[in-house]
Amino acid sequence: MNSEKIEWRKDEPGFSLRKKPQILTIPAQNHFSIKGNGDPNQLDFQSRLQTLYPVSYAIRMSQKNDWDIPNFKLYTVYPLQGYWGIQSAYLNAPVMKKEYFKYTISIKQPDFVTDAIAEEALKRAEPKIDVTLFDQVFFEHRPEQLVAQILHIGAFDDEPESFQKLEKFIDEAGYERSEKEHTEIYMSDFRRVEEAKRKTILRVAIQKKSK
Repeated sequence: MNSEKIEWRKDEPGFSLRKKPQILTIPAQNHFSIKGNGDPNQLDFQSRLQTLYPVSYAIRMSQKNDWDIPNFKLYTVYPLQGYWGIQSAYLNAPVMKKEYFKYTISIKQPDFVTDAIAEEALKRAEPKIDVTLFDQVFFEHRPEQLVAQILHIGAFDDEPESFQKLEKFIDEAGYERSEKEHTEIYMSDFRRVEEAKRKTILRVAIQKKSK
């Protein structure tokens, strides 16, 4: 086992808790993910969320379970992320409701996690994952991306105010959003931290303004 430790909070772009909005390039990343539709306050979302932790911890705790992963480094499991959009059937709905959401929730994996390691992790985690959801968990490679992001502190329902600040920043910097969907990175465990103290990074993909 490599004695070097991954300090993603300090060393990797995109996890900063700075309050001012920023533009940065997120390098290519690997994630365990699962897709879903509907209100995140409902049980189905919670069930899908719970599929991601067993497979992530299968890798994190591998050295204690007789699994020798090449190039393994110690690390803390990355925070949960959600990629949020609207189901196509509801894009023109006059009133937006949470049950119209579509999402991909995921947990980033260290760079040493290959397709083969991910496949083995899924096998090892299978007994701990809801049998009706296991086949929906997948390992994906995400390309490098130019983004703008801001730290939101507070309830999820108050995010529009932070998004307004982010949109203003993007416009003044000479950029525009390249897609309507957005990413949320949950730096606080929203199952345990009270709403007023929750820290969530709000991120959108951007591009230079078209002339």
